[in-house]
Amino acid sequence: MLKKNRVAVALFAALSGFAAVAHADTSSTGNTLADFFMHSKVDGQIRSYYFDRFFGKNATNLSAFSLGGYINVHTPSAAGFSADVGFYTANSLGANRVNPDVTLMGKADSINALGQAYLQYAIPDVVMIRAGNQEVNTPFVNGSDSRMIPATFQGIFAQVTPYCGWNIYGMRMFRWKSRTSGDYYRDNLYYNTGFDGDPIYGGAADLPAGTPASNGILAFGTSYKRYGINAQAWYYNFYNFTNMFYGDASYTLKTGMGLDPFLGGQVVREWDANSRLNGAYGAGKVDGFQGNGVNSTAWGIKGGVKYNLDNAIFGKGALTAAYNEIEYHPGAIGGGAIVSPYTVGYATDPLYTTSMIRGLVEMGPGHGFKIGLSQHFLNNSFLFQTAYAQYHLQAAGYANDIYGDLTYFPKGFLKGLSIRDRVEVAHGDLSTGYFIYNRVMLTYAF
Repeated sequence: MLKKNRVAVALFAALSGFAAVAHADTSSTGNTLADFFMHSKVDGQIRSYYFDRFFGKNATNLSAFSLGGYINVHTPSAAGFSADVGFYTANSLGANRVNPDVTLMGKADSINALGQAYLQYAIPDVVMIRAGNQEVNTPFVNGSDSRMIPATFQGIFAQVTPYCGWNIYGMRMFRWKSRTSGDYYRDNLYYNTGFDGDPIYGGAADLPAGTPASNGILAFGTSYKRYGINAQAWYYNFYNFTNMFYGDASYTLKTGMGLDPFLGGQVVREWDANSRLNGAYGAGKVDGFQGNGVNSTAWGIKGGVKYNLDNAIFGKGALTAAYNEIEYHPGAIGGGAIVSPYTVGYATDPLYTTSMIRGLVEMGPGHGFKIGLSQHFLNNSFLFQTAYAQYHLQAAGYANDIYGDLTYFPKGFLKGLSIRDRVEVAHGDLSTGYFIYNRVMLTYAF
């Protein structure tokens, strides 16, 4: 209740302050405050998801249904200030009483959250500062939006644009709301379900009972995107867990002939002697290894070609091949595993070889490759994606994932609707022999 009261007070204060700015800015032109808010924009999505998990042995098959989505209200800018309020909801309608897939929306019959509630100051193409509950989109801190409700974060995010195509970022996040939570908490995906009352599911849960609350995230980054170059670099301080440097860069050669080759690379370096994941502090094994101190080194390369067949049947597509390696560091946490507090278990990290279900962040040191194809067809009414990933792991040996994904985008009066079916078959590094995950996802954007 105290958490909700704090959020409500903060939201009321932000909107009250914004209303005062808006009134002052509009009164000189004779507009009323009501007129100002009438120019606000509303958007959102309606979502209906049905997930199935099938296991080869030693496990019960799981399924879950949910109906919900989100609605956002964006006010217009007044003297550079604007506000955003977004309500998120997920509802099982009583369908998940037996053996639910708790990663979809947990065990509750419904989740209702004030996912976004922020005040923003912006000068277009120069600076943007945002404070409050918000979605974040960075490589290792992001919305992980493959469930009913995305993860969102509570804090301050800033962006400066010194030059066309070049951005500089900074953020300090204090709390987060996981994909199955209705409120904001000081934890992450290494904490156990129920920490401080948080119904968090789908993470690694490697920390012992009694672990102090998380102190959040400090991060700085920069990105450049122009002339076929797409590059970024980030420093993250996941307080009491790890320090991380991440960088990636790619170049796409625009040939003008509908055939554009590309090449990219990425690197991850982590360190922290006093991580809460240290075995000496009572933490469990991470990716099959118990150790002390974060010491992780990873790299990857990718290459391929983007193409446009430009006919009524086949349109744009891409063929990609990628490789990643996480080096084995004996004695380190996870044997050198990447410590990723807000993506581990979600499989939403930026490594090139991460699959729908898992990747090297979930499975630990080793190497893997992935081959993927995406193809639009029938005048972009359909998008087909497929991939094969193979992993050779220090702890668990061999594993592979086979992925298929088909999305239909209706035209005409049904524009905004998408019907998607994703399926992946995982072998190896599993006590169940194999794991088949099928996700049927209906979405209507408005």
